[in-house]
Amino acid sequence: MDAILEVKGITKRFGGLVAVDAVDLAVPPGSIFSIIGPNGAGKTTLFNMIAGLYQPSDGEIWFDGHLLAGPAPRIPLPIGGNGDARSGIGRRIRAVPPHRMVALGIARTFQNIRLFQNMTALENVLVGMHTRLRANTLKSILRTPAVMREEREARERAEEILQLVGLRRVKDDLARNLSYGDQRRLEIARALASEPKLLLLDEPTAGMNPQETLRLTQFISRLRQERGLTILLIEHDMRVVMGISDTVAVLDHGVKIAEGTPAEIQRDVRVIEAYLGRGAAAALDTGGKGEHADPGA
Repeated sequence: MDAILEVKGITKRFGGLVAVDAVDLAVPPGSIFSIIGPNGAGKTTLFNMIAGLYQPSDGEIWFDGHLLAGPAPRIPLPIGGNGDARSGIGRRIRAVPPHRMVALGIARTFQNIRLFQNMTALENVLVGMHTRLRANTLKSILRTPAVMREEREARERAEEILQLVGLRRVKDDLARNLSYGDQRRLEIARALASEPKLLLLDEPTAGMNPQETLRLTQFISRLRQERGLTILLIEHDMRVVMGISDTVAVLDHGVKIAEGTPAEIQRDVRVIEAYLGRGAAAALDTGGKGEHADPGA
């Protein structure tokens, strides 16, 4: 099956620091693909490159047949003091801006909730629809029948999305007055409003209690099953990752060290070393327990 998202040799440097180092990923359509790793492994940096917030230093990102980031046409660069542009050739990376990513069908949530706190839940979802609305500024000012009809349909659609995430009852409440768990779900609702093909979830269960985590995990599974969404997930809760993922990739110090099914990842010595240290991995292996070790335990 062809991948809907392909990451080829993607690298991100911040000065002398290599945050992501030549990572390859291939995400099949309709799958839940999780990225895990210790703190500072480069997971969110990778997410930010896929979402267009960071421009890669090297490599390519393809989504649904579109090149999101990759080498720009080679251009001459002056080298030396004589200003001779023929004396060297430069290479740079170009990337699609974030608003174009949304239009192509990519939406994301953030590790730190980013809602419009002084807007209602309904208004936050409506904001997520802006790339799908057709009315221009002039028509909106004139309040044409077509604009009014489109706005009415958008409100109905927004209420349906709030119903889907279990927040219709608080549609008129300000985002800042919602519980932490409800704010998390509202952020997902806003992402769904853009009608994505690929949904990037950055630690969606962070800060949730066990009951909230269970409900959100079940909801993520439903999104894949009922809507055919492809979901790329960063998550520290290993029970969530191992429970809903089709494929898991592991980053450590910016390098992909493993990829496989949840069962394969739980047995991988390299993953155990990344989480617990080399000595712990050796002890587990010596004791005959390495086959069943859970890196998130």
